[in-house]
Amino acid sequence: MNTITAAITAVGGYVPEFVLSNKVLETMVDTNDEWITSRTGIKERRILKEEEGQGTSYLAIKAAQDLIAKKNINPAEIDLVLLASTTPDMPVASTAVYVATKIGAVNAFAYDLQAACSGFLFGMSTAAAYIQSGRYKKVLLIGADKMSSIIDYTDRATCIIFGDGAGAVLFEPNYEGLGLQDEFLRSDGIGREFLKIEAGGSLLPPTKETVENKQHYVFQDGKTVFKYAVSGMADVSEKIMQRNNLSKEDVNWLIAHQANKRIIDATAHRMGLEDEKVLINIEKYGNTTSGTLPLLLHDFENKFKKGDNLIFAAFGGGFTWGSIYLKWAY
Repeated sequence: MNTITAAITAVGGYVPEFVLSNKVLETMVDTNDEWITSRTGIKERRILKEEEGQGTSYLAIKAAQDLIAKKNINPAEIDLVLLASTTPDMPVASTAVYVATKIGAVNAFAYDLQAACSGFLFGMSTAAAYIQSGRYKKVLLIGADKMSSIIDYTDRATCIIFGDGAGAVLFEPNYEGLGLQDEFLRSDGIGREFLKIEAGGSLLPPTKETVENKQHYVFQDGKTVFKYAVSGMADVSEKIMQRNNLSKEDVNWLIAHQANKRIIDATAHRMGLEDEKVLINIEKYGNTTSGTLPLLLHDFENKFKKGDNLIFAAFGGGFTWGSIYLKWAY
C-alpha cells in the first residue's frame, strides 16, 4: 500500500465588502496613515458590517461555499469540518457544527480549534493527521475570525491591527508524496498575560464591572509580543528548512501569518528568501487572525505550481507558534 500524505486540493476565501482605511481610523483615534503603515504595513482592513446578528460563522460559510463552488464538490462527501477561530459565534455551542450544517456537510462531524493566530497552522496538522490515518478522505479546514467583535476602537494599540475575514482549504489523500511534509509546532504559557481577553471565561465571568472596564476586548502588550513573534517565527522557519535539507533556492513561497510586515520581513531574512518569494496581503486585510494563512492561499493560488515547496509560519497569543512544510499538489 502506498504511503498516504495529506494534500491541499482546493482553496476558498471571503472578506467583507466594508473597508476600514487608515484615513478613516485617523478620525476615530489619535493615529495617522504614515505611522500605521511604517510600523505594520497595513493600509486598510475589512469589517463585517452586514445586518446585525452575523458572526464568524457568516465569514466561514462564505469561504467554504466559495471553495465548494470552485472545486465543484458535493458537500455531503465531506467527512470533517474543522474551524480555527478565536471569535466563535457563542460559547459552548460549536461554531463549526453550525457551519457544517449550513453548507450541507450532512455527513461530517465538526468542531472548533482555538490557538489564537496559530489556529489555522495547528488545524493543518490536525487535518493532515485525520487524512493520513486513512479513515477520512475529505477534511475541510476553515480559518475565520470576526476580530471587529472583540476590538476596542478607542484603543489605538489594537484597533489599527485587526480585520475580519476567512479562508478555507480542502485536505485529501495524496499518493505522489505531495502535501504536508513536516511540521514544527510550539507553545509556551508565558504568553498568557501579554495577549489576551481578560473577562468572559471561567476565570473571570462577565459582570457589569467587567463590561464597564472594557475587559472583554483584546489587550496586547505590543512590544513584548513583537519581540517573541520575531524570534519565534524566524526560529521555527529556519528549523523546518534545516530538518528537511532545504536551501533558500528550494523554497518557492513563504506563507507567513500577516500580523506585522516587520515580523514577516525578519522571518524571510532569516530564511534567506528574496522578496518575490514572500507572499503579503496585510496591506489590504490587516491581521485576520485565523484567516491570514488561507487568505494568502486564496489570493495567490494562481502563482502556485504542482510540486512547489511552501513554508507556512505563524505566531499567536498564548504563546503558540510553528512552521509547516508543504508541497503543493495541483
